[in-house]
Amino acid sequence: MLNKILNIYKPAPHKEKIPPNEVPREYERYRTQMMITIFIGYAGYYFVRQNFSMAKQYLINNMHYTTGDVGIIASALTIAYGISKFVMGNVSDRSNPKYFMATGLILSGIVNLIFGFLPSISLMIFFWFLNGWFQGMGWPPCARTITHWFSDRERGTKMAIWNLAHNVGGGTVGPLVTLALMIFVTWKSIFYAPGILAIIIGIGVIIFLRDTPQSTGLPPIEEYKNDYPGTTIDDRERELSSKEILMNFVFNNKFLWILAIANIFVYIVRYGVVNWSPIYLTDVKGCSPELARWQFLIFEYAGIPGMLLSGWASDKIFHGRRAPMSVLYMVIVTGAVFVYWLNPPGHFLVDSLSLFAIGFLIYGPVMLIGIAAVDLVPKKAAGTAAGFTGLFGYLGATVAEAGIGKVVQYYNWTGGFIVLIASAILAVLLLSLTWNVHDRSKE
Repeated sequence: MLNKILNIYKPAPHKEKIPPNEVPREYERYRTQMMITIFIGYAGYYFVRQNFSMAKQYLINNMHYTTGDVGIIASALTIAYGISKFVMGNVSDRSNPKYFMATGLILSGIVNLIFGFLPSISLMIFFWFLNGWFQGMGWPPCARTITHWFSDRERGTKMAIWNLAHNVGGGTVGPLVTLALMIFVTWKSIFYAPGILAIIIGIGVIIFLRDTPQSTGLPPIEEYKNDYPGTTIDDRERELSSKEILMNFVFNNKFLWILAIANIFVYIVRYGVVNWSPIYLTDVKGCSPELARWQFLIFEYAGIPGMLLSGWASDKIFHGRRAPMSVLYMVIVTGAVFVYWLNPPGHFLVDSLSLFAIGFLIYGPVMLIGIAAVDLVPKKAAGTAAGFTGLFGYLGATVAEAGIGKVVQYYNWTGGFIVLIASAILAVLLLSLTWNVHDRSKE
């Protein structure tokens, strides 16, 4: 019985090739289906992750926890997520993404349904840690799907389109939570409604997602697009062992290490701003909780045009180099964080514009680091490479949650913003070291 269950997670076998005259129509149909499925699926992951930011004020006001307490609960997810993104990323490279991705999403939904009933902080930490582990099953199968269905020369643009799921999912949490609170009254509906929705979406992933083009009878993407990127591997379609992936393509790659360390500081800025904005805006800037939730949405949705621009520019203007746009964006982010911090209370429009600017800019580097990691390895190692940089990114997210929570508790928000600004500057310096990596103009 166990073997039958495990077998469904193995990469799908190749099907008999379809007639050549049907390939273009079928390929484009499946590519559209894959993009829509991983887009909605990954947005669903955000419903059962970012909802905790909306619950913080209720845990502080109703449950009488401190900012440090809720930061520790939130950091349980980021610690587990970072480790899982790497570990499960390696597993996902040898798995069928439809079942792998759906399993994580459904289990995260179940954890959220349980979370609303938990009576103590220790149980909340444990279950939010579990949620973080299941969350790590989301990004890697998407990376595997994209690298198998979309070619190297279009990857920046296509990855940018998929990455909008981060913003749609994260931004939709605010209105979703507001609606849930209106219908169910209790603040615990912040967990119930997203949990139910995540389970439904997970079932949809099982129905619509496919593994590789070959599993549907189509040729490899390199053959279809006549786009064969440089690689050190003998056979692009051979499934790699865990040891091969880690030792040959990840641990010995100096640029992957630089990207991973830079990701720590990018994530400190990302999560330090977005996850603490509901509390900062209400406690310091005088916003109502309702307005703070809508400003949360502004931050997330501003990332949509920002990511599209950065992905397109990295492909078309910088010929596959991801660092130039990342550096430019992080330099401007630094200034926007200054404005957000120093703007006096009551000037809500300036706060909103600052959050729009940070949201517009920060998701570019978040996405481009992931693309750069995938660019550096064969497609059969994409999940591991993305998971590796993600592991370091969520070390940064842990600092943004527990670290900034404690800094604010003892040194107020001035200390918190010093951490954010220093992190932005360090990210600029590190990303500059990868300026010419993956320059296709020299191929």
